[in-house]
Amino acid sequence: MNKLILKLVREQTLENEELRWLLENNTVEIRRELSEKASEVAKKTFGNGVYTRGLIEFTNYCKNDCYYCGIRKSNEKVHRYRLDEEQILKCCENGYELGFKTFVLQGGEDKHFNDERMVFLVQEIKQKYPNCAITLSLGEKSRESYQKLFDAGADRYLLRHETADKCHYRKLHPQNLMLANRMTCLQNLKDIGFQVGTGFMVGSPHQTVENILADLVFIKALNPQMVGIGPFIPHQNTPFKNATPGSMEQTLQLISILRLMLPKALIPSTTALGTIDTQGRELGILAGANVVMPNLSPIEVRKDYSLYDNKICTGEEAAECRVCLDNRIASIGYQILNHRGDYPETK
Repeated sequence: MNKLILKLVREQTLENEELRWLLENNTVEIRRELSEKASEVAKKTFGNGVYTRGLIEFTNYCKNDCYYCGIRKSNEKVHRYRLDEEQILKCCENGYELGFKTFVLQGGEDKHFNDERMVFLVQEIKQKYPNCAITLSLGEKSRESYQKLFDAGADRYLLRHETADKCHYRKLHPQNLMLANRMTCLQNLKDIGFQVGTGFMVGSPHQTVENILADLVFIKALNPQMVGIGPFIPHQNTPFKNATPGSMEQTLQLISILRLMLPKALIPSTTALGTIDTQGRELGILAGANVVMPNLSPIEVRKDYSLYDNKICTGEEAAECRVCLDNRIASIGYQILNHRGDYPETK
């Protein structure tokens, strides 16, 4: 067994140069050893259980113009939609009947869904399903807005930092978006009491090993409850339409490294992984991930929430997605768990 991997297991951290060596020596053997240890660590905490989150992509309107995103505001080819409150609650009802105990409400930064609407929605879901967790992924907001959502009953908040290097951040985002504000938002969410998730795209345009090192150092310091990473996949109607996609091999290596750095973290095996490889989500679980997020959105809008090209499961009903994932996870010796799947230290 590689000495650096053993040190990472033991100390849950490495010096920057040691991490750099692992990143620059992403061989089949290194990945195998990392995956074996990461899987051991995950099973020690979570057994062979995999948590599910029912994903509801409720709006694809967005005021931002991020260069990599298919629903950026300047993409005029997107068919825009918003689910109304009744439709969102119906998604939750369908999900609850299928056994989901966490609902993830994700959307672009849509001014229509202001604090008043979102607070009402969170309260309605909590009233109907008090034993369920609500995760929000709504982008950057003021501390006051986050506090209102938390007080209304939201439990978790996902906000990928995308890159911890400000020069790299500038290459991915327009001038009005600032990395410093993104970092402030994450700290505010933690201070308020949310279970916080962050993460980044693997292989995003202009990304270097130095950038990934900065991401790992930042994530370790933030110590979030959730870490979501997935391979960058270009979208045909963005400035990065001809960029090279991120690799599955690098993504799997980083999932394993993050599992060893943060043993209790909730780490999803993402739809993007399943998009670049038919066995991607299963391989993500075997590399140390322990969460999957099947789609509960109405089938008629799924193709319109297109952050990247060729996204899988856009033509399946929620029940089909659930059965398919159950079978896929069982095929590798794991089991879907029907409970909230909180961070281990959260009661």
